[in-house]
Amino acid sequence: MVYGQKIPNFNIAIDYKSGYDVFQQTGENTLIDLEIEGEKNSFPVLIHDFQKDPVSGNLLHLDFYKPDLEKKVVVSVPLKFIGQSKAVKDKGGTLVKNIFELEVKALPLNLPHEIAVDISQLEEFGDEIFVKDLRLAEGVEALKDPEDIIVSVVEPTKIEEELEKPIEENIEEVETVGKKEEEKEEEGAEKEEGEDK
Repeated sequence: MVYGQKIPNFNIAIDYKSGYDVFQQTGENTLIDLEIEGEKNSFPVLIHDFQKDPVSGNLLHLDFYKPDLEKKVVVSVPLKFIGQSKAVKDKGGTLVKNIFELEVKALPLNLPHEIAVDISQLEEFGDEIFVKDLRLAEGVEALKDPEDIIVSVVEPTKIEEELEKPIEENIEEVETVGKKEEEKEEEGAEKEEGEDK
C-alpha cells in the first residue's frame, strides 16, 4: 500500500527479496526513492508499517508513506553502540544498555538512519551516558527525557567474596527459642497428666 501527501492511496506488488532487502537496510526512519513501473517520476517515501508472519518471521506486507517534506515527522531511530569501554575491557565491568532506539522529531530529509553512542567515554564503574549527551544533527529533536540513562557500566558482583563471608547466626536466640518450645511441651504434658487424674 502506498499513501500520503498529495497522492491517492494505491496498492503495489514487489518481490519478496527486494522488499526484505529494503526493509533491512532502511527500517522505518530512512527516506526511500520509490520508483513505480509505468510512472515517469519517483518520489520519497518512508516505510510506515509492516507485517510479519508470526510463525516464520517472513515479511508479509509493507506500507509506504509519502510525507510532506516541509513538515516534521516522528520516527524511532536505532542506537548504534560504538567504541570500547575501559571499565568493561580493563576492569571487568558490566555494560548495561537501557535504551536501544530513540524517538526523534525532524524533517524527513534530516532523519538520521541511526544514532551513534560512543561508549569509550565509560572509563569507571558508575559512568553513564544520558539522552542529553547524544550528538544529534541540527534539526533533529530527541523526544525522550534528557536525563534518561542510555547505557552505564556497573561493577561486577564479587561472588567469591560473598561465598567467603562466614555465616553468622545468633546462637543465643536459637537456644532461647528452643528452651521456650521445650517449656511449652512440658506444660502441655503436665496439664494432660492433671486431667487424667
